[in-house]
Amino acid sequence: MSAVPQPRPDAAETEAPASGEASSAKPPRRALAFALLLGALGAALALLSSGRTWATATAVVAQGELPQKATGQDVTGVPGALAVVGLAALVAVFAVRGAGRVAVSALLALSGAGTVAGALLGNADTSALKAKAATATGMSGAGVHDVAHTAWPWVAAGGGALLLVAGLLALAYGRRWPAMSGRYERAGNGPRGPRRAAKQPDLDRPEEIWKSLDRGEDPTA
Repeated sequence: MSAVPQPRPDAAETEAPASGEASSAKPPRRALAFALLLGALGAALALLSSGRTWATATAVVAQGELPQKATGQDVTGVPGALAVVGLAALVAVFAVRGAGRVAVSALLALSGAGTVAGALLGNADTSALKAKAATATGMSGAGVHDVAHTAWPWVAAGGGALLLVAGLLALAYGRRWPAMSGRYERAGNGPRGPRRAAKQPDLDRPEEIWKSLDRGEDPTA
């Protein structure tokens, strides 16, 4: 009698779990790539714009008029400082896990929100121009006119918005992102580091035997 052939499982059914796992892994990976790109770009834009001219004006003196200008650092140091904090938080996201990752992700989001707020508030601030005019004219109450603002505060705000989005992505998907591997950690620092097997001494070399005895090891074991 010939054996009755067993029905083969449908190929689509066997491949369904694998395809489902792959599709579920795509959102965290895409979020990771977007967070890295947006965070790095946002920090770069905020730092770049902080050194550019945000506002210009003219101070009136007895001899005529003196043009004045104020950079982002003159107006407010908030966007530049928070951009550095956000960039550090973006790197630290991959160095911690669990609750620490959530805290660092929240810090990244708050850094972006603070950068946006500082840039928008500094866009309408003329105190830096007045201070520069007072220094140039030697008059504490020197005024300025023809005040004009550049687009760099809005660039800083855009950079802060990118940092904010990166922080929100880290809060939403960060728990499923990989962390830094402890493969290269020293074994003496904790249980994560791999322990290397002790090298067996060469009994034909007396110096190797003495080194083993100095370490408290039995060279004949």
